[in-house]
Amino acid sequence: MDSAGSASSGKGARDENFPVASWLIAKRHRPAIMAFYNFVRTADDVADHATLPASEKLRLLDQLEASLLGHNDKEPTAIALRSILAERNLTPAHACDLIAAFKIDASKSRYEDWDALIGYCRLSAMPVGRYVLDVHGESQNLWPANDALCAALQIINHLQDCSKDYRALDRVYLPLDDLRAAGAQVSDLGLERASPALRHCLSSLAARTEELLGDAASFSRNIRSTRLSLEVAIIHRLATRLVELLKYRDPLSERVHLDKSQTFMITASTLISRARFGARKDASNVRLLT
Repeated sequence: MDSAGSASSGKGARDENFPVASWLIAKRHRPAIMAFYNFVRTADDVADHATLPASEKLRLLDQLEASLLGHNDKEPTAIALRSILAERNLTPAHACDLIAAFKIDASKSRYEDWDALIGYCRLSAMPVGRYVLDVHGESQNLWPANDALCAALQIINHLQDCSKDYRALDRVYLPLDDLRAAGAQVSDLGLERASPALRHCLSSLAARTEELLGDAASFSRNIRSTRLSLEVAIIHRLATRLVELLKYRDPLSERVHLDKSQTFMITASTLISRARFGARKDASNVRLLT
């Protein structure tokens, strides 16, 4: 392959679990977020390609990063992001962290424990939210809450796709010590239906992911941008619902994704809840002033 774009899976922003630069995001910020998404999508498709050898994946990821940093002009999505970063005086560090995560995906297929998985999320997930915060000019004080939410979103995806990742790529993100503690085996991921031991392991990991969402509970309310605050609040609610599903459904044999109607209802209820909170807050301020 001449370029990373040749490995495209055809997936786009609409195929993701969670909103990407939705209508809630201010129009002036959407190009920067979409440029980042397109770059990351390109790198992800390389790392997840079913037939490319690891050496070729690493070569293409190196080439993609080099284009981002201005060392070549071979990768269109990298050139587009490079231009946006220069225009808005943003760092390429977050995108480079993601490239590092995809290089791990190209060469590593197992994680021994929860700490190892979170270490992967530090490269594969947390930089995404940090970049969006930077685009909006938000404080780095928000990074710990952002990191908890982004790690949760990443692990939700791992739990949803645990069987597909194993079957297609022989990649297992479930911590091996959790599998052993539950009495499950990696090969259980290839079954048509999860064994009781695997179900116990998945439910336990969903509960740990729920704790991460608890750490991010106040995140949205501390964001200055009203639009981004609403987007994050909705994403948090969507993630909370998915974790609830993963605690009692079997991702090997049952649907653990939200359809359009469910997503709409959660979005609408979150917006209504925030509107009511804002109205109560305004009324409280009026009482304090009278």
